[in-house]
Formats: sequence, C-alpha cells, structure tokens
Amino acid sequence: MNVLALDFPPVSHLFEWPDIFFSGTAYAINKTVLIYLAAVVITAAIFLLAGRKTGSLVPAGIQHVAESGVTFIEESVVMETIGEEGKKFMPFLTTMFFFILFSNIFEVIPGIQFPANSRMAIPITLALVVWVIYNVVGIRSQGLGGYLKNSLFPPGVPVALYLIVTPIELVSTFIVRPFSLAIRLWANMVAGHLLLVTFAVLTHTLWSSTYVGAVAPFAMLVMMTGFEILVSVLQAFIFTILTAVYIGGSLHPAH
Repeated sequence: MNVLALDFPPVSHLFEWPDIFFSGTAYAINKTVLIYLAAVVITAAIFLLAGRKTGSLVPAGIQHVAESGVTFIEESVVMETIGEEGKKFMPFLTTMFFFILFSNIFEVIPGIQFPANSRMAIPITLALVVWVIYNVVGIRSQGLGGYLKNSLFPPGVPVALYLIVTPIELVSTFIVRPFSLAIRLWANMVAGHLLLVTFAVLTHTLWSSTYVGAVAPFAMLVMMTGFEILVSVLQAFIFTILTAVYIGGSLHPAH
C-alpha cells in the first residue's frame, strides 16, 4: 500500500524570507520589504494619478478607484464613527486602509503569495502610530487632565466601582488597544496564509499520485483564495474603522 508523504514546509520557511538585496547589512531587503514598498508605491500612484485627472466630470479608471475609496472611507468609516470633525483625518485613514489592503492582497497574487502583514513589525508600528494619534487628539481636545479623567473615570459609574473600573480602563485604553489592533491583523493574515499553504501542499501531493484525489483540496484552495481576498479587505476595514472609533472617542468623550 502506497503511503502519501506530505512535504509541508516548516513554518519558519513560510514567514522568514532570505535577503534579496544588500544581504547581511542593516539595509537588507527581502520579500516582505518589497511587498511593503509595492504597497506604498501602488497607494501613492492611485491618488497621484487620480489627482492629475480631477478635471474630468465623470470619473473613470484610476480616478474612479480613488474617489470610490475616499467616498467609502468618508461614509462608512468617518461619518459613522467620528462625524463631521473627522473629515480632517480622511487622508490618514484612507491611506492606511489602502496600504493595509495592498499589503494583505499580495497573499493571493501568483508568484508572490505572501501577506506582508503576517509579519508583526508593520502591524505593531501602525498600531503604535494610531495610539499616539488618538492620545494626542484626546489631550488637545480635552486637555491632559480632562482626557485622563474621562478615560479613567467614566461618567455614570458608581464611585465605589472606580476601584475596579479605573484599572481596567487604564489597561484597556493605554496598553491593550495598540496590541489588540496589531494582533488582530497579524493573526488573521497568519491563519489565512497557513490555510492556503496547507491546501496547496495537499493539492500538489495528491495531484502527483492521483488526479481525482486532488479535486477536493483544489476546490478548497480556490474557495479559500476567494475567502482570503475578502479577509484582506475586511481586515483593512476593521483596522481603519477601529482607528476612527478610537479617534472619535478621544474627540467626543462619553457624557
């Protein structure tokens, strides 16, 4: 009886990539860095090219993509979470959404097939940037004392419960938020990448031995690829809308 051997690559191979340029130096560039650079270039190109065609009465092509993205962030994120005041954060939120989306979507691009955000460095960096922004916004909007008071001593809570509520709010607002933002994005992209690799290995192994047996894992691979496209968009949206929620909370404390 023939026993199929699944040659599943080690996890370290799935998430650690050798240097491509400037190997062994502080400026080494690997596959992950190239994906992030591509995400920056694509995001910048969309809005720079769209900005050159603002004279068109009917948006088309790249201008339509840019305007649709801006409208989506304005209506579904900013106006839903912050309100009119949030429009000044539109450039930041829109850029972040597209950057995260393009960093994720390379997971399903043939020949690349790797989500850059399955590495923790950029997700945690973005989360720390968000942490700085919503805290600075809160201090500027409410003053340092007012911001700390509204964050740590929510109104409407019985005084006796502040012994429990205040430490929870301290940890939640100033410590947990950035890590939860980063881990949510990172963990989802890691899980999706592992699933795609698993079904790809199964398909390849079964195809080399029995064509019929490869049909089921290949069908799952196609389905999971479509699902991961949805996840890539959804995770970019979740990261962006939570950022807007935190900023909105800093601008408009609970009463």
